[in-house]
Amino acid sequence: MEYCKIILKSGKDQSVKRLHPWIFSGAIKKMLGTPAEGEIVEVLDNKNSFLCYGHYQIGTITVRIISFEKRVIDKSFWHDKILKAINYRKKIGFLSGGNTNVFRMINAEGDNLSGLIIDYYNGTAVVQAHSIGMFTILNTISEILKDILQENLLAVYNKSKSSLPYKADIKQDDALIFGSPNTNEVLENGNKYFIDWAEGQKTGFFIDQRENRKLLEFYAKEKSVLNMFCYTGGFSVAALQNGAELVHSVDSSKKAIELTDKNIELNFPDAKNHKSYCEDAFKFLENIQDKYDVIVLDPPAFAKHQKALHNALQGYKRLNQKAIEQIKPGGIIFTFSCSQAVSKENFRKSVFVAAANAGRSVKILHQLSQPVDHPINIFHPEGEYLKGIVLYVE
Repeated sequence: MEYCKIILKSGKDQSVKRLHPWIFSGAIKKMLGTPAEGEIVEVLDNKNSFLCYGHYQIGTITVRIISFEKRVIDKSFWHDKILKAINYRKKIGFLSGGNTNVFRMINAEGDNLSGLIIDYYNGTAVVQAHSIGMFTILNTISEILKDILQENLLAVYNKSKSSLPYKADIKQDDALIFGSPNTNEVLENGNKYFIDWAEGQKTGFFIDQRENRKLLEFYAKEKSVLNMFCYTGGFSVAALQNGAELVHSVDSSKKAIELTDKNIELNFPDAKNHKSYCEDAFKFLENIQDKYDVIVLDPPAFAKHQKALHNALQGYKRLNQKAIEQIKPGGIIFTFSCSQAVSKENFRKSVFVAAANAGRSVKILHQLSQPVDHPINIFHPEGEYLKGIVLYVE
């Protein structure tokens, strides 16, 4: 099949040759043809030699690469790529029963499927297309998932309304593509959670914090714990699971507090040592002097793009400084950034400045990242979006 061709400027093919999955608009010399958004294009170097195939899109990232090999892009092509991703999950212990049935099945560039996220919730695959190219083949993706997963797949839900590029001006609603979910309840490390993939943030749950929630369990035993930006209460449930003396959950969203309370009720129906607060995080932190042994700071992304980076770093500094100043002596802080625009170095520097301003002695106990079902493509370091530090405050 003949595709529209994109020719790169001299020297601008180096990142492609290093297998980076994005081509930026500034690298393009000319286009032969007028591709529609989402259409497959063939990318050539300045000497007209083949480099890759990708999905064309309007914007700074002009091509999301889908293949560095010259081959037919058909259902068989997509089947092979999705099968590789699912087989990887099986090798690392998912889809084999046990006490966890929620995980990331496809992690975009981490699985060489730029623009595609699929999260698995106890039989339901929730799909998010971040590119028009992936959005146009959602029915094909659904058919492939049915073929590979068989009885392990009950439903496929499209959750792309909020993730599609706004410049494409696509009008569509989130909806089931296939099947019917038999439950919204999942297990993570033996804990139960209700997942609202229709109305919740992202695909309904922050799966990427699974191992970090498990680590919190270890530190929460017989401690007073504050879970800021609690969303569905994942860290709160984990803390209670290992015998926390007291857990307080804070979020400015009433919907998030309702989800948190629902998940606490699912796991601890008679819990008297948990309380939720629908309040602004920064205001809540103003007067908690010596009240908590453990504080979790897991805010939403402060920086969605580079232009917001300065303000984001100031936000992380203020947030962490308030917590460091007021936590009990010998207290532990789990602090995170999920902003892709914020590097590990910049985040750590913000926390360092916060500790210095607070005037307390602080040690780093752990440096955290995303779990193995959110793999990072070594040729795409931008995929390492989750940064976390566990601090000990003397």
